[in-house]
Amino acid sequence: MPVTSVEKDLDQLTITIVADFTAPLRRLWDAYTDPRQIERFWGPPTYPAKFFRHDAHAGGRSVYSMTGPEGDVHYGCWDWTAADAPHSFAVIDQFADEAGVPNTDLPATRMDFAFEETSGGSRLTTTSYFDSVEQMQQLLEMGMLEGTREAMAQIDQVLAELAAFATRRAAQAEILTDTQVRVARVIRGSVDQVWRAHNDADLMKRWLLGPDGWSMPICEIATTVGDTYRYEWQRDGGDERFGFTGELLESDAPYRAVTTEAMIGMDFPATLNEMTLTEVEGGTLLSLVITYANAEQRDAVLATGMTDGMETSYQRLEGLLQPARA
Repeated sequence: MPVTSVEKDLDQLTITIVADFTAPLRRLWDAYTDPRQIERFWGPPTYPAKFFRHDAHAGGRSVYSMTGPEGDVHYGCWDWTAADAPHSFAVIDQFADEAGVPNTDLPATRMDFAFEETSGGSRLTTTSYFDSVEQMQQLLEMGMLEGTREAMAQIDQVLAELAAFATRRAAQAEILTDTQVRVARVIRGSVDQVWRAHNDADLMKRWLLGPDGWSMPICEIATTVGDTYRYEWQRDGGDERFGFTGELLESDAPYRAVTTEAMIGMDFPATLNEMTLTEVEGGTLLSLVITYANAEQRDAVLATGMTDGMETSYQRLEGLLQPARA
């Protein structure tokens, strides 16, 4: 059991939990900032979590759910107020609805996470701050402390697998809901480099090509929220051509961009694409959450081999970034 101490301070209205791990500091930090990892332990075993958004930087947001044994689903959100990788971050943790809108009828908790290296590995100190004794008691009665203990007991296994997990660099698609898919890939390059690779037309034309034998003659990038973009590809030596267009809805350089995406000349509903870039050991974690109109559209797109095509492009991107890092 990693939890080594729990201290309730009624005068300061805090609960402080200390947990020790044999894993290196960076591995522990990455487990909390990678949505694929934190969702394996944020909820207790009987209430597993799923993260739909996870912006591990000051000003970012996280939205997650926890599903109970009876199929009951409970949503929460974090507003990130500070982040100093790999040493600390702070969030406001609130109950929410499925869209991530906070439920102001239930208490919000400020949580500080402090990571430090130890002689045996790493230590995490989590301090929760409450507005009143009544608020603290309400959350304790809801099982906050027991749930936290059970959740943190799962971290050791996640940390043991994380090193091997990170080496499997191929793009992986995971179904989150009936309409959402998350594609994730660690790219060997800095966050700034990967962001630029998605916002420099000349660079994009060199890597965003999918299988060999295609070129990208049109690459019009949306640089300001409200702008539209247009990407078109053409098979070498032939007339076969396809493309996508959409609007830039959000931009928080170099961490997050949200766009719509519709296939040119087709009647398929547009998707919502949310790209998040996070610094992790070995490079940048690119997480792309795609929201489809329905499960049928989701499955039809996945069946096209979309993930394989993305992996080919990401391999090409790494080849372009490696000389810059040398």
